[in-house]
Amino acid sequence: MNLPSLSPRTSHAGLPLHAAAARRLSDHDGLSSCLTTSYASIIAFMAVAAEGNFARAAERLGIGRSAVSRSVQRLEEQLRTRLFLRTTRSTSLTREGERFFRHCNEGVTQIVGAVNDMLDLRHGPPRGLLRVSSGVRFGREVVTPLLLKFFDLYPDVAVELQLDDEPVDLSAGRIDIAFRDGCLEDSSIIARRLAPMDMMVCAAPSYAQSRGLPETPEELARHDCINLRLSSGRMLPWHFDADGRNARYLPTGRLTFNDAAVVLKAVLDGRGLAQLPAHQVREHIARGELVTTLAAHAPRDRWHYICYPCREHLPMRVRVFVDFMTEQLRVDGP
Repeated sequence: MNLPSLSPRTSHAGLPLHAAAARRLSDHDGLSSCLTTSYASIIAFMAVAAEGNFARAAERLGIGRSAVSRSVQRLEEQLRTRLFLRTTRSTSLTREGERFFRHCNEGVTQIVGAVNDMLDLRHGPPRGLLRVSSGVRFGREVVTPLLLKFFDLYPDVAVELQLDDEPVDLSAGRIDIAFRDGCLEDSSIIARRLAPMDMMVCAAPSYAQSRGLPETPEELARHDCINLRLSSGRMLPWHFDADGRNARYLPTGRLTFNDAAVVLKAVLDGRGLAQLPAHQVREHIARGELVTTLAAHAPRDRWHYICYPCREHLPMRVRVFVDFMTEQLRVDGP
């Protein structure tokens, strides 16, 4: 509701100024008095001041004249101040009413602007900042290339991408959207499946020729395995399917790195075996630079997810980002 500015109709009736209009209410502090003052009463007051009488104000607000009158009367009682001079022929602001109107006009304009801004974020063109979280490898190799396409479609949306292999708290970290992998256990967030997370045990052809390849996960104990240590210090376990259930395995590794790109480089150099996500090794396999093994034991319950804190009242920028990433990844795969 955007009430127009008004040059208030001044009264020369010479009514005495109320002392309460110039100081805080004696039995309330400023905050409590504001809380007891109804916003609806202020809107009714603004409408009467703008229209010049109670009948037209009621018509503008779509409520009964008596409701407007009660709202203004309640406001005057709360403020302990007369805001209008009422006669059978006219309604005009008192000097206190003029002062109150000037302050309220600024405040209501800001409130209306804030409401319109929120509605615009919900229904208007996508704009504003998105904070996005992703695992390091998936963020570098999948999310970042897709961001360039997203920016071309939505130039008014800014994205802050945070890469971390440890799951982040969306609320505490003020994260709008998170990409997560594996098996989700957090039921407090909304998670949409994007694509299966294929995990592949890989080796360079030179390693396979000199050492052979394991045929079961238990045979990994006889091989040189390369492990990844997460930023938290935790070692990332290997995952396998064991008769329909997920089995974790942490082989003894001769090499351990805290960077997935270095793990891949060591595998390409023939230094050993590693379990890596398909999006990281697919091109190397296609070029014959890597071979795979233990495909029959690959985990089948792991997925790539896009997550967000709640389903309701999503800003437009969040909705279009989720829809865009879902469409791209479900069509092309990670």
